[in-house]
Amino acid sequence: MVDLREPPATTEDPMTEDRMALVELLQKSGDGDFLRAVAEAVLQILMEADVEGLIGAGRHERSADRLNYRNRSLDTRLGSLQLRIPKLRQGSYFPPFLEPRKTAEKALVMVIQEAWIGGVSTRRVDELVQAMGLSGISKSQVSKLCKDIDERVNAFLDRPIDGEWPYLWLDATYLKVRDGGRIVSVAAIIAVAVTTEGRREIVGLGLGPSEAEPFWSTFLKGLVKRGLKGVKLVISDAHDGLRHAITRVLGATWQRCRVHWMRNALAHVPKGQHTMVAAAIRQAFLQPDAEAAQQTCRHVADQLRPRWPKLGTLMDDSEHDVLAYMTFPVQHRTKLHSTNPLERLNKEVKRRADVVGIFPNEASITRLIGAVLLEQNDEWLLQCRYMQIEGMTELTPRQLDVELGILPPMAA
Repeated sequence: MVDLREPPATTEDPMTEDRMALVELLQKSGDGDFLRAVAEAVLQILMEADVEGLIGAGRHERSADRLNYRNRSLDTRLGSLQLRIPKLRQGSYFPPFLEPRKTAEKALVMVIQEAWIGGVSTRRVDELVQAMGLSGISKSQVSKLCKDIDERVNAFLDRPIDGEWPYLWLDATYLKVRDGGRIVSVAAIIAVAVTTEGRREIVGLGLGPSEAEPFWSTFLKGLVKRGLKGVKLVISDAHDGLRHAITRVLGATWQRCRVHWMRNALAHVPKGQHTMVAAAIRQAFLQPDAEAAQQTCRHVADQLRPRWPKLGTLMDDSEHDVLAYMTFPVQHRTKLHSTNPLERLNKEVKRRADVVGIFPNEASITRLIGAVLLEQNDEWLLQCRYMQIEGMTELTPRQLDVELGILPPMAA
């Protein structure tokens, strides 16, 4: 055991002495007590620095505030560390890492919660706790901690939605879950919306079969029940039943994700022709207004139809859906034509979900994905506006003209 008692007074810099002491310990790396001695030395230095700031006097300096030392042991995986805690004549000092068990338990709870949010299994959580030098944690304890996470996540996902939300993005991430002894795929639907003030928030999470219209209707009705209103445009991929649900529940325009649509279009073309065909189709997206975009789209479709009739048919049938964003303010169009604004969020969700692999049940999906969404939403609230507020003023009168029949939907 290395002697950590206070050395005789000296005029040398205490920090220099600390470094020299650590160097001496490092030179004794062959000693079986090496790691424990280093840990003791580092903790002793931290305590001395804390006391120096507390009483305004450095180590070895005379001060009426310091009286002597009291011994205290700290149990770790390295063994029992013997520490000498400075005793003050006036006031008291206790190292933060030796605070009462109550504080340590709070810290442990946070570690376990973060581990579960990160997708760590019960067994690995137990290993983590033991690695910290603490006793193992039972499954019942983990369940209690998960209940706390569930309460926080559910409060976030069920919160009231206030104000007007002209734009709504919906995107599905597919996850594996156990269901009655089988492993099935479910869609985790994430809803993100922007307020009339240009701020972006995550407003909902739903689990279910993405192709079923009843699921979409139930999910959208849930958002409306919580207060979602004023939706003018919904951006999503092409899911069967979604478009009908949007019309029935929200009465909003649907924008088919342009990125996914382009992939579907190019699937009708040989790979060697992808670059040429994609460049031709993009000419429609470069037009200044909806009318010019429609005309260009039809012209390109007529040119491509003789060689790839299925592509021509797709362009005819989906023209209004893939160009719907062109009737909205120019300032907003770059973020309205696809679900790409959710790409980073989806990657983070998948990264966390991949750690788990197969979820034990749907509740565990809501816990993990909901915690990720809560974390991301807090970050968004601290950021600048997602969309320019100037363009928002164009929405109300424009949409009113469309609804009154003064302007057609694609020529507003």
